[in-house]
Amino acid sequence: MAKKLTATEVSRKFSEVIARVHLRGESFLLTRHGRVVARLAPVDSPKVVRLADLPRVLADLPRLGPDEATRFEQDLEAGRHRLRPPRDPWDS
Repeated sequence: MAKKLTATEVSRKFSEVIARVHLRGESFLLTRHGRVVARLAPVDSPKVVRLADLPRVLADLPRLGPDEATRFEQDLEAGRHRLRPPRDPWDS
């Protein structure tokens, strides 16, 4: 939901308001004499994801089933061995 700001508030904090729209994707309703006269909102473009959003982004990722998780773990281990074979500590 868009937050209401007066035109005076926006003029005094214009840079901050624009940054919030651009970086956080926030929307604002601008009022004058108590009536809404305009809306300030981000254009349709990719939203910047902030580090603080990481837990939500990770929680929204699809989950692997038990069989898929086991196969994924096996694939990772096989890949590690191909990239870096185990080193014999007795080889000089």
